[in-house]
Amino acid sequence: MLDKLPGKDFDVIGIGEVMLRLSPVGKERISQSETFDKMAGGSELNVVSGISQLGLRTGIITKLPANEIGSFIKNKIRYSGTSDDYITYDTGDSKRLGIYYYESGAFPRVSMVSYDRAGSSFTRFRRSDVDPSVYRSSKIFHVSGITLGLGADIRSEVCEMMREFSENGALVSFDVNYRAALWDEATARDTVLSILPCVNLLFVSEETLRRMLGRSGTLSEIHLQLASEYPGLKMIASTMRTVVSPTRHDFTSFITDCAEKRHFSEEPYRDIEVVDRIGSGDAYVAGALYGLLRYGDIERAALYGDAMSAVKNTIPGDMTVCSLEDIERVISSHNDTGFHSEMVR
Repeated sequence: MLDKLPGKDFDVIGIGEVMLRLSPVGKERISQSETFDKMAGGSELNVVSGISQLGLRTGIITKLPANEIGSFIKNKIRYSGTSDDYITYDTGDSKRLGIYYYESGAFPRVSMVSYDRAGSSFTRFRRSDVDPSVYRSSKIFHVSGITLGLGADIRSEVCEMMREFSENGALVSFDVNYRAALWDEATARDTVLSILPCVNLLFVSEETLRRMLGRSGTLSEIHLQLASEYPGLKMIASTMRTVVSPTRHDFTSFITDCAEKRHFSEEPYRDIEVVDRIGSGDAYVAGALYGLLRYGDIERAALYGDAMSAVKNTIPGDMTVCSLEDIERVISSHNDTGFHSEMVR
């Protein structure tokens, strides 16, 4: 599906805010808990860290406060195997790290997220903060709509960076990842439509396609409409999750090779035991990008993406913790109708 990509220092570089995640222990509520687990989280970091754990080289562009909590996040980024070459630091008096609180649900109580991120150091990021050589350093540049929803200033900076990466030969990966809490549908729609001409790899849910982007028809028809309207698109992927309960999900995806007008979807992972669903969509993107980079076809993109998402649901925290061996074992087991061992030993 993909032409051979030129040699670059990085396979994937992402840009986005990395936040502090605070979660009550177990199934306690935010309003009752006196102890919180401290973790790092952010959509683009979840993607690039997942790819790095599968063996490819990734980096993150972000801005952190120059203080102890910023150092905690930097260390988590390094621990994930992601390069911190393009992290910049805020030394101003108003420096701060964005925070979000995540409360895990149990049927019939749904999970809940509460944000405290206004005025974070990342919202003052400017593309002049990083060396312009970054635009020539990566095969793929990844962005999510969460970053574009953080305000007009950061949106303008990041959209221009997407164009710069594209002009320098990188494939641009974009996960629409619409969040109504961040921006209104009209602004999001106008922004997404303005950048689609420079996007090559598009991740977008069926709900977003129909509601925010106003598309109609079958999912395959919608994908082909977009492929026809935006000839730069090489792949479109939509995840398909069925929520049985907060702790039981089914998951697969629908993926399109735009040039060949060919679709692929595998049998869903059923009855996934959900420990923590946050970051599972990002894990899908990580697996799909890995499959494309390693094998160049949509089938492998879907297989790795679906498996990564299924595994992430079983792991606490935002970021996937797995190896290539783990994921390939899950793929093999999912497609094997014979005996399944209940333990690796």
